[in-house]
Amino acid sequence: MQAVETVQISGHLMDSGILSRVLDDIREYGGDYVVENFDLGHDKDDISHARLKVSAADDAALQRLLMRLQTRGVNQVDPGTAEVAVAAQDGVFPDGFYSSTNLETQVRLDQVWLPVQNPEMDCGLIVDDADGSPRIHTLPMADVKAGMKVVCGASGIRVDVPVVAESGGFGFMESDVSSEKPQAVLVRQVADGMREAKAAGKKVLWVGGPGVVHTGAAPAMVAMVDAGFVDVLFAGNALATHDIESALYGTSLGIDLAQGQGVEHGHEHHIRAINTIRKAGSIRDAVETGVLTGGIMHALVKAEKRFVLVGSVRDDGPLPDVYTDVIDGQRAMRAELTDVGFCLMVATMLHSVATGNILPASIPLVCVDINPATVTKLADRGSSQARGIVTDVGLFLEQLAGELVPEYRRR
Repeated sequence: MQAVETVQISGHLMDSGILSRVLDDIREYGGDYVVENFDLGHDKDDISHARLKVSAADDAALQRLLMRLQTRGVNQVDPGTAEVAVAAQDGVFPDGFYSSTNLETQVRLDQVWLPVQNPEMDCGLIVDDADGSPRIHTLPMADVKAGMKVVCGASGIRVDVPVVAESGGFGFMESDVSSEKPQAVLVRQVADGMREAKAAGKKVLWVGGPGVVHTGAAPAMVAMVDAGFVDVLFAGNALATHDIESALYGTSLGIDLAQGQGVEHGHEHHIRAINTIRKAGSIRDAVETGVLTGGIMHALVKAEKRFVLVGSVRDDGPLPDVYTDVIDGQRAMRAELTDVGFCLMVATMLHSVATGNILPASIPLVCVDINPATVTKLADRGSSQARGIVTDVGLFLEQLAGELVPEYRRR
């Protein structure tokens, strides 16, 4: 006998193509479906509603299918109450654990719906009732401890898909990737999104790659740091290293940024820059002792802004501030997400995907890269809120600084 469940979904199901993707998921997971009801709506702004009966070979297969469908915003009509199991060992979830999404999520325990405090994809849902007042939060697998209570199965869980504004503020076109749209309009929309976040008392998170320095856009970013539009920076060893190399030697990867050509012994500059900072003790120490007097990292330190640098196997040095244990780096990144209201990713695929994996879907996210595959991969990995601009990062940041910082525009 097959396991069966009735589910429902609402939204702009036809315009967004989400219903088609839901049906594809059902078949991909070996399930089947019957559309019991479909209300298309009458006007273009009307929300559509669909109700389906889905089936799978057994309950285990059905639970996996229901978890997958919830990443699309599909919920059970009668969700019931969540099931909880206890983790038997550190770093291991119980079998059948609920694999979380980055959508706003609620869990029903004892007939009460409780919000998940920090929505993040690919984690477990932990029930913490030590003080007698239960709360639920996501936790990555590496951090689970024996004895923790973990939600299992898809019962008693519902998700909410964020509503994307159609116009004004961060409406941001209607396509996921913009390559042939008026760039001045796109820049203005990004600037508006950042201003709205700041006006709401939220932080602006940047995720950057070394292309910010290579393209000569570091001064533009420094201007935005000084103006208060960069609250947190996530990056790797490369951005910080080449920014510091530029401040110390005027080069990036040995290329003179003023002349656009290589200089004698320029290939040594990045490793000598790293050595200089290691000798000082840290980036902050280098700033405070006058060793480092310019650049993005200098501006962040002077403005008391936060940065998290997480390394990779290809790093030289690395700088003393770089997390070389990626799990520790993930923890440090998660710790900086409180009160983030807008995220801008520029010129980095690795750190963009990593950040997208830990961001709630409710945070507006813009990815700027010369390579459209970066944005596509970000969306494919589950960051459905990502909007992309395919353009030269250097020119984009110059325009963005001009939009946000009037003094920079007049230079």
